[in-house]
Amino acid sequence: MSPVNMDRRAFLAGGALAVVGGAVQAGPQNDRAATQAAGPGSYEICRNWLFQPRAGDAALQPGFDDSTWQRVTIPHANVRLPWHSFDDRSYEFISVYRRHFRPPAAWRGYRVLACFDGAMTASTVAINGHVFPEFRGGYTPFSFELTSHLAWESDNVLAVRLDSTERSDIPPFGGNIDYLTFGGIYRDVRLQVVPKTFIANVFAEPVHVLEAGRSLRVRCWIDGPVSPATRLRVDLSDNGSTLASTEAAADPSRTDYQELVIDRVGDVKLWDLTNPKLYDVNVRLTNADGSQHTYTTRIGFREARFTPEGFMLNGQHLKLRGLNRHQTFPFVGGAMPARAQRRDADILRKQLKINLVRTSHYPQSPAFLDRCDEIGLLVLEEIPGWQHIGEQDWQDLSVRNVGDMIRRDWNHPSIILWGVRINESQDDHIFYTRTNQVAHSLDDSRQTGGIRYLYNSELLEDVFTMNDFGFPLRPPNHPLYLNTEFNGHMFSTKSFDQVERVAEHTLRHARVHNQLASDPRYAGGIGWCAFDYNTHANFGSGDRICYHGVSDIFRIPKAAAGFYKSQCDPEEEIVIEPGFFWSQGDHSTAGGVGTVPICSNCDHLKIYVADRLHTEADPDRTTYGHLKYPPFLVRITDRPAWGDLKIEGYIAGKLVKTVTLSGRGVDAALQVLPDDQELVADGRDCTRVVLRLTDEFGNPRRMSSGAVSFHLEGPGEIIGNNPFALSGGVGAIWVRAQQTGGIIRLRAELQHLKPQEVTITVLPAEPEAV
Repeated sequence: MSPVNMDRRAFLAGGALAVVGGAVQAGPQNDRAATQAAGPGSYEICRNWLFQPRAGDAALQPGFDDSTWQRVTIPHANVRLPWHSFDDRSYEFISVYRRHFRPPAAWRGYRVLACFDGAMTASTVAINGHVFPEFRGGYTPFSFELTSHLAWESDNVLAVRLDSTERSDIPPFGGNIDYLTFGGIYRDVRLQVVPKTFIANVFAEPVHVLEAGRSLRVRCWIDGPVSPATRLRVDLSDNGSTLASTEAAADPSRTDYQELVIDRVGDVKLWDLTNPKLYDVNVRLTNADGSQHTYTTRIGFREARFTPEGFMLNGQHLKLRGLNRHQTFPFVGGAMPARAQRRDADILRKQLKINLVRTSHYPQSPAFLDRCDEIGLLVLEEIPGWQHIGEQDWQDLSVRNVGDMIRRDWNHPSIILWGVRINESQDDHIFYTRTNQVAHSLDDSRQTGGIRYLYNSELLEDVFTMNDFGFPLRPPNHPLYLNTEFNGHMFSTKSFDQVERVAEHTLRHARVHNQLASDPRYAGGIGWCAFDYNTHANFGSGDRICYHGVSDIFRIPKAAAGFYKSQCDPEEEIVIEPGFFWSQGDHSTAGGVGTVPICSNCDHLKIYVADRLHTEADPDRTTYGHLKYPPFLVRITDRPAWGDLKIEGYIAGKLVKTVTLSGRGVDAALQVLPDDQELVADGRDCTRVVLRLTDEFGNPRRMSSGAVSFHLEGPGEIIGNNPFALSGGVGAIWVRAQQTGGIIRLRAELQHLKPQEVTITVLPAEPEAV
């Protein structure tokens, strides 16, 4: 048998081979996973699925006539929706997916598994009419072994009956939840072809990270028979260059995992926020018959601990400044590919400048977590849920979710805390004793937290993680204390709201972070939230949107986002972000804009109106003295001669940046801004295209609207409304590549303004091997 290479998440990205209801827990595939056209390996099967909404169980049988079904690509939403004002019952139905394939002859003698990274919400999988037990849960991976049911000389049909209703027996359902789950196979699918004995999972744990003798403890879960002749080898490598190795014979008497330790890994660099250095761990298993299997995972050497003195990364104090993130997008819910998931991490770290994200309220895309590893964005990851605790079977599923989440993601250096409590739920001693025990038994390198809003609730976790929506904040009542939500529903704000509300929204985030910075017992805080999100009818603003974000649902920043951005050092980016929009008559009392914030990391500002110096300002250190870069509060109320508003920023007496807001009140230009210039022709790759109606200086016109019409030519399609009605002068669509290469030309038109055209190159993709 030939060697088999498997990436860190090609089969199981985290944990022992766990069978739950007949399902083998499997994690997502990394882009670097080895695929061999004719032999064993990892085979992506995201194209050429057939889909039928509201199909019955008969569609699980191989002979069912699917000739009229829709051909779709994974990730897939079971229905496209408007970005707001829709009924969640539109996606709550049972559908069926079918995938035809013929296994190559070279797979004979190997095991074949179908691996799903995520499908919402309950999946019944069948192969050639053999039906596996239902897998319940939409946020964690699962797989089933197909080997004994395959037809080697003819067509095979892999079918999935997907129940996307809000079933009360599956977390997070059973009560009210303030978000939507949507439906569809919304994460990747692949076939894994492995030897009879293979490495199911690897936990590579750096130890003694801050000491000279840094080590690497590697636990390997092996599926299949192990003999004294079975050998394991571990290599730690950096860009293909081996740094340290160890090998040993497997111990057949062990029924849990095999363990190897590299005692001294040499002069490896630490993973931190400014230099998130990553290394590969390659584990090779050699069986007695000569067959081999290699599992690769990626790690970083770092120590992350919550202490009574705050949060410490590699022994250095770090005040955590974060935002909560929902994974869903307009039009398709969670069914966005890796590029869009990774882009969210970039927006959070590189545009909003935060250092921590909470995956509220469930495990999120592996591609998102991969990007957090790569760019130095810390993560609090938690199990699915929202306030409600169900009966025993429901709780058992939640405990399983803890294990599935940790086994999938324990090699991510970005993850610093496991959330093992249902968000904002009541105390339940037995239930949460179980969730903590599972977390600590699987991963002794990370602490646990449990997000609550009850100040005096029972603490079973390591860190007291508290949603505190009042101000001033309550003082820490436990040695390890992290604020996990604030603001949010207390002050819902749209980007086009009246000027005083927009300004107050900005200052509320600044006030909380100022208090968090005032006391080292606060490890930091995670604002609610990064992006507006879809919700149920009994939440939000009456249009199925919670406008709680510092950015809108299209990931376009509101004024409050400027506060977070302004907290970076000027060496990274010089920031001047007005916490208002420029108008003379929008203030509720006396005209002008009143006293408003300007968020900046400059040390002095000069404000001009109609080219005349109106005022100068220094940071408001009296009110916000604990912030490194306090906002400037500027009073503009005495009706100066009207004109453009110019803000000059100075550092150490030197002019470093100028921002100008138009006083003309005219829609000057339509901007059409794709995030990416190239896509891959795999039928799922896509990029956001931001729409901005601006003044002559490029600032969004927040009171402007209009319908943008699109014409697309080339191998792509629009995800979104066409025409698209701008909201607050902005919006976005997504452009998805089809399965042929070429050039996409997207033309956008808005009445009275010059049409805009952008081009996106679609590069050929390798065909799927199966």
